[in-house]
Amino acid sequence: MNEGGALWDAPGPRARRRSRLCGLLFVTALAAAGWWVLAALAGRNQLTAQKWRPFVDDARVWTEFLLPGLGNTLTAAALAMLAALPLGVSLAIARLSRRGWIAGPAGALVDVLRAIPVLMLMLLCNQAYALFTPLAPERRPLVAVVSALALFNAAVLTEIIRAGILALPRGQSDAAHSLGLRKHQVMTRILLPQAITAMLPALVAQLVVLVKDTALGGEMLGFGELLQQTRVITANYGANTIATLTVVALLFIAVNLVPTRAAGALERRLRRGRRTTGTRAGATTETGEQVLMPLAASPRDRHR
Repeated sequence: MNEGGALWDAPGPRARRRSRLCGLLFVTALAAAGWWVLAALAGRNQLTAQKWRPFVDDARVWTEFLLPGLGNTLTAAALAMLAALPLGVSLAIARLSRRGWIAGPAGALVDVLRAIPVLMLMLLCNQAYALFTPLAPERRPLVAVVSALALFNAAVLTEIIRAGILALPRGQSDAAHSLGLRKHQVMTRILLPQAITAMLPALVAQLVVLVKDTALGGEMLGFGELLQQTRVITANYGANTIATLTVVALLFIAVNLVPTRAAGALERRLRRGRRTTGTRAGATTETGEQVLMPLAASPRDRHR
């Protein structure tokens, strides 16, 4: 057993050569696929300067189409997440309730919302707002997109948070109850913070999905989000669909990288904070001092 790894041995010379060969073959195949794609695009005149010049020379492409579309995408995603998070937490707590008349309807609602496609939810919300509310037609697509995304993602977040709570050791809640904390205090102060921290990567992944799902509203409801602007740009600047979709894809990648990197940094900081918060009895500190277990108070000291 190698000292550097507790569960595996270090690869030998043959394994290292095999790993290098597999890596070289993968890079070669990837380069060949990239060359084939570029050659196909060049053969269709999709790499000419004329197709890409509007994104460099004409500022209106950004000020009138791309940036407003990006703003609408971020607005819809932010509003939907702000609505989905508290709703998801509330439904997760309701699903974990010991009272059947609370857990049953909450579970049924979550199952229904998860079963309906997001696009159908958007269409239902848009039609409901058109029939039963005095909402202005120009605002209806945004409200319908936000409502549908909030409902669907709340159901998904419910299961993520519930799984995080159930994955915690039973001793966490037992110890809190023994200290006299009420059930809602145990949930809000002990279980929920740990569950959200543990499930932070899954929560951020769902946020990325939410941002991408805003494109459904642009295609079906006419919501002026980022992807919907590709039609307008293509109609005004010629048949540069590939170039426009490439730029829009890069914008989506940049937008989704920000919460992913931020969540990774936050998770590492939280885990590092938990490791350095408490010191185990009998352990040795950085100064070389040994931490001793505190002595229990005698009955006489307790009555003083």
